[in-house]
Amino acid sequence: MNEIAKYGDMINEIKEVLQSARQNVAQQVNTELLTTYWNIGRIIVEHEQQSRERAEYGQQTLKELSRVLTKEFGKGFSRSNLQNMRAFYLTYQKCQTPSGKLSWSHYCELLSISDPDKRSFYEKEAINSGWSVRELKRQMATSLYERLLLSDGKTNKETVLALAQKGIEMASPGDIIKDPYVFEFLGIPESKPVMESELEKALVQQIEKFLLELGRGFMFVGTQQRVTLNNIHYYVDMVFYNKPLRAYVLIELKTVKLLPEAVGQLNMYLNYYAAEVNDPDDNPPIGIILCTDKTNVEAEYALGGLSNNIFASRYTYVIPNKDELIAQVEAVLREWHEPEADGEKED
Repeated sequence: MNEIAKYGDMINEIKEVLQSARQNVAQQVNTELLTTYWNIGRIIVEHEQQSRERAEYGQQTLKELSRVLTKEFGKGFSRSNLQNMRAFYLTYQKCQTPSGKLSWSHYCELLSISDPDKRSFYEKEAINSGWSVRELKRQMATSLYERLLLSDGKTNKETVLALAQKGIEMASPGDIIKDPYVFEFLGIPESKPVMESELEKALVQQIEKFLLELGRGFMFVGTQQRVTLNNIHYYVDMVFYNKPLRAYVLIELKTVKLLPEAVGQLNMYLNYYAAEVNDPDDNPPIGIILCTDKTNVEAEYALGGLSNNIFASRYTYVIPNKDELIAQVEAVLREWHEPEADGEKED
């Protein structure tokens, strides 16, 4: 036995202690940085409030402040960054509110969102999912908030509040479903015909980005997973495992609209996984058909009455029109505001 093998357990323990210490130090440094920037923002706002000519005062002061602080302390004190510090304080009036789990760069992105519920959702989900700044920017650019609100064709007050307060909850199979899924990272033109095998190959090549689009807790199992029944081999396009739900997720890729036979085929795969693949601690498997289009009527009749969890969602190769999505959300939100207002008038 060599010396390294002899002391292997001790070395591993020391490594764990060092790694934990480095993570704690990094988090403490980040928390101190956020507190510092919050306090700088507070000082700027308090001095602004004492000035009679705030607009002129603010522009001139930030410019001069940037010059002095940059000369004294180096980078990080540009006028735009000082403006972010000011906005940081105004947005988070309590210093304890921002999470030390997110970096200053995360908060600079979040400060660009004016709607407090929407901003709160992205903040919570960035923490829950461990998004990098790049991942946060992508989810914002692809209108994740609006897509989730409209995934079931409608939205309501409870959904909005839940997303704002908790992020995406993983309590039931329906919580992981989006509509549409956005595959802009594949770089495939919207008008280009694509075979199912080509789409599958492209998604595997970009598996990290596909996992990000699927959402929190997904682990890739494999493609073309064999299912054998009566000596006949069938193949599931893509199989994942969702850790929060403790369930296999089987995905069938279709380059056409939703067809009833696709539902029957996936239902057979789910029955097989439930009987032959699931471990005792696993929950029933979940099936998702990703198709180019569907109608509510088709989906209702094709998916209705099944004991298995099967969902159909559209996918697109281009980022959804954000203005249209937001307009749809606002229209639905008005629907539940108006009954409340009518009820108040009646009282």
